[in-house]
Amino acid sequence: MELNLQELKKTEYPIPVDLQNTVAMTSLSTLYNWGRRNSMWPMLFGLACCAIEMIATASSRFDFSRFGMEVMRGTPRQSDLMIVSGTVTKKMVVPIVRLYNQMPEPKYVMAMGACASGGGPFKEGYHVVSGIDKYLPVDVYVPGCPPTPQALLYGLISLQKKIDGQSVLNHDDMPWYGVGPSDPTPVPILGPDIIDPRQMDMIRRLAETAAKQKTEDPALPAARTLPVVIKKTVASTAPASPAARAAAPVAAAPAAADPDDKRAAALARKAARAAKESGGAVPAPAAAAPIAAAPIADAPVAEAPAVAVAPAAVAPQDDAEAIREERRQAALARKAARASKEGK
Repeated sequence: MELNLQELKKTEYPIPVDLQNTVAMTSLSTLYNWGRRNSMWPMLFGLACCAIEMIATASSRFDFSRFGMEVMRGTPRQSDLMIVSGTVTKKMVVPIVRLYNQMPEPKYVMAMGACASGGGPFKEGYHVVSGIDKYLPVDVYVPGCPPTPQALLYGLISLQKKIDGQSVLNHDDMPWYGVGPSDPTPVPILGPDIIDPRQMDMIRRLAETAAKQKTEDPALPAARTLPVVIKKTVASTAPASPAARAAAPVAAAPAAADPDDKRAAALARKAARAAKESGGAVPAPAAAAPIAAAPIADAPVAEAPAVAVAPAAVAPQDDAEAIREERRQAALARKAARASKEGK
């Protein structure tokens, strides 16, 4: 890029007019920051749909090589800027932090898009990190879902302005010039869930408190037991007729009967059907009602209304058997009538 000395003039000392294009008087911080802001090398990697917009920004239409950022490096050891472009999952945050630790100082992080800034539409999801700033120090946030190339260019210009404001004499602005090596960012631990090693002391204290409460109060149950739910039948409040009131205890008898009683009643019905088929004597269809009412044999027989309303307590399968038996007897009667007509 063309060298413009007017950008470096940060002094109150006057410079002769004939030397303004060849001489520049400035501070060491300004010269240092000017060199860094115009040679920012981003790391070449993308996570999701925001990476497509980042690629479009690097193409010829928008061309961020105007800012000296066209050299996108494929290794973190030659990169100055990490553009987190896309959704950060709990599985992916581990290599991202590892790559950040491999980048040399000075290094910067840009959260591109809503997902990298705060989770986006997947915020509080079981597999998504709600913002990369929970694990890495972010310098510039670029909003949008996804942000346009113009928004990314504005984020890059904002990062250049931040670099311009840093001072070599201030170790808070440039901690990499401090005494001793800088501590790496702890790499998250991926297990059943993501764990930040910086919170291990808090997790350990909570576990010790829970164990202490359990030992002090041994009466606490080891596991919660679910209560037994008993369903109750609510009787109807509508007035019933005398016949229905008389049949009520009879209809309730099959529900309260034992399984052995039900089995005995079924065997009795089966024996009755076998006797009818072997004897040849077919009773009238009206006589099928007492046989189908075998489940209520334990009811008091002395009550006459119980026999009149007995069909109401017949099970659906017994009622179907009675109907099939009636149809069978009617078919046999028709067959006998046709045979007698042919014999005459």
